[in-house]
Amino acid sequence: MEGTTGRSKSEMESGSTSNNNESHIAFKEGSWFGQFKNGSNPWMARYVYGLIFLASNLLAWAVRDYGRNAFPEMERLKNCQGGRGCLGAEGVLRVSLGCFAFYFVMFLSTAGTSSLYNCRDTWHSGWWSVKIGLWIALTATAFLVPTFIIQIYGEIAHFGAGVFLLVQLVSVISFITWLNDCCQPDKTEDKCHIHVMLLATAAYIICIVGIIMMYVWYAPEPSCLLNIFFITWTLVLIQLMTSVSLHPKVNAGILTPGLMGLYIVFICWCAIRSEPAGENCIRKAEASNRTDWLTIISFIVALLAMVIATFSTGIDSQCFQVKKEAPVGDAVPYGYGFFHFVFATGAMYFAMLLIGWNTHHIIKKWTIDVGWTSTWVRIVNEWLAVCVYLWMLVAPVILLRCRQTNESA
Repeated sequence: MEGTTGRSKSEMESGSTSNNNESHIAFKEGSWFGQFKNGSNPWMARYVYGLIFLASNLLAWAVRDYGRNAFPEMERLKNCQGGRGCLGAEGVLRVSLGCFAFYFVMFLSTAGTSSLYNCRDTWHSGWWSVKIGLWIALTATAFLVPTFIIQIYGEIAHFGAGVFLLVQLVSVISFITWLNDCCQPDKTEDKCHIHVMLLATAAYIICIVGIIMMYVWYAPEPSCLLNIFFITWTLVLIQLMTSVSLHPKVNAGILTPGLMGLYIVFICWCAIRSEPAGENCIRKAEASNRTDWLTIISFIVALLAMVIATFSTGIDSQCFQVKKEAPVGDAVPYGYGFFHFVFATGAMYFAMLLIGWNTHHIIKKWTIDVGWTSTWVRIVNEWLAVCVYLWMLVAPVILLRCRQTNESA
């Protein structure tokens, strides 16, 4: 009797698991509207959280650039001090605070979730009307917070944005390493060597062209010493990464330093582009007093790129795992807690971009990440990326030598 009961219970559990797996497969392969309506679907949930994050970005931009015309009611709020405390830079910080609070609540409520089909998985992947209402409520509450709390949050946001940049940096380097491994499935095949050499050559050519164009655009005169230093030092760092990667004791190949070179050339370009318009060494100075369609397109592209970067970093929780394992059975497809943590720090990051990393900085309409503070943040981020990459190359060699020394002792 007990054996029959045990078998029936086991069959019920296996049947329930099978039904849950079939349900999740149906959700994943169905239409977007069907996935949203059916609720608990972690694959669809990522895009909904991304749309909420994008909406916060657009609201922060609207409050900064068109707050007085679009939100005249804010001037009547006691904490807004006639609109000064709820519009402009402080308005961006208030929207950022509401967005950060939402994702931090989600982080606390989903951190440590390891399996599907439980209450925390359902909360992460469903209950959208409740969560959208919570996001709206937290954003509205941020406009009722006293100004001194917003100023404190603005200082903390500098640190949070730095954490986001560090997480993004590790994620990018992890992706480059993964791409290098994918391009070399069998290092003995000549065909793989040809593909790697072609890709690496293309990367180095783009790096060289990018550096030449930066010299032409951003260092037209010998007096542009700072820009010349930024560009030249980027070239030196590419050479350093290549030399270390090709060292016999490291032997990491030529592809990864080429891809890292692309990354740091891009960061250097963004850094110089962040210099305030009007500087003699920036060719955009003559257009600094007007807003044209190119400026608007650049702003939209930068905004979307930031949202996409936050989204892609958030689902890459394995880049911080020492031992990477593929999800099996009922395991969650990505780390829920890490996903929301990245979005929470991303909320601080978009605030810093929209105010130029300076809470007292007056920034022009349709601009993003402009100012000397923004420039130096980018440059430091570039140098830090190179340091992290070089450490990832030499760390195994150093650890191996230490292990051999300990064994011989």
